[in-house]
Amino acid sequence: MLRELYPDLHFEIVAMSTTGDKILDTALSKIGEKSLFTKELENALERNEVDLVVHSLKDLPTSLPPGFTIGAVCKRENPLDAVVFHPKNCGKTLSLLPEKSVIGTSSLRRAAQLKKKFPHLEFRDIRGNLNTRLKKLDEKEDFSAIILAAAGLRRMGWENRIGQLLSPEDCLYAVGQGALAVEVRAKDQEILNMVSALHDADTVLRCIAERAFMKRLEGGCSVPVAVNTVLKDGQLYLTGAVYSLDGSDSLKETMQTSVHYPQQNEDGPNDDVQHVGITAKNVPGQAQEAAENLGVELASLLLSKGAKHILSVARQLNDAR
Repeated sequence: MLRELYPDLHFEIVAMSTTGDKILDTALSKIGEKSLFTKELENALERNEVDLVVHSLKDLPTSLPPGFTIGAVCKRENPLDAVVFHPKNCGKTLSLLPEKSVIGTSSLRRAAQLKKKFPHLEFRDIRGNLNTRLKKLDEKEDFSAIILAAAGLRRMGWENRIGQLLSPEDCLYAVGQGALAVEVRAKDQEILNMVSALHDADTVLRCIAERAFMKRLEGGCSVPVAVNTVLKDGQLYLTGAVYSLDGSDSLKETMQTSVHYPQQNEDGPNDDVQHVGITAKNVPGQAQEAAENLGVELASLLLSKGAKHILSVARQLNDAR
């Protein structure tokens, strides 16, 4: 995308591995490291070895280390979760799988929601990159199906493996799922200005609301927190939920706010204001503020109804597993 926008510039891609890529035998929720997929990349950014790093937004903590910012959030792919079935179960859906069929997912969020929705199924951790997980599914008889983000499958050109898309009624998705983020040095105005052309305004506002919701709840991958956002006719709708590990206890609410604000010339002291780690000069500041407030208010509503207890029990049980 940047090559198309800046044909005269030379871009070099540097492939890097992170801790999260290397630890493949432990569930992410058990590792307890907030920057599993980002630390090594941020170190390279800090040392000026690279000028920008691309992440899945859902891997980025809601509070970034000092000196960094998300300079662009690209147009979101489909954020829904997808079911990939073992070849022998092609054409089925989760509800049609036999009793005690084993479903692979390393996400507490997915497992909590689907255990409640499909009590006849069993859920087991599965780790590894997309290639590895699909291989484990296809070549062994351990799993009847696995749950993955539809966005990852689509980006890899494996959309044909999607056997079922899980609607928000079945499974709310992860904060930031389906969106790519470009992280840069917060003071590097030249790079910041360059990557800001990649911002998709709708995705930015939806993800600010989602990240603000997560931040207020102090959630992470060690607790089941889930969202769904819709932006329609200048109104931003945010549904947020928290779950116990087995899905038996949950809180879910929806709120909305107007994000219909004109873009104003906001140069000046607030030029580089961040909203949950995102710097988006080309998106109206008032709209970003409204989106952030929406996330905070929805989380506060759930906290007033007992979300903190549900999440702290979920965290303790996960730590004890």
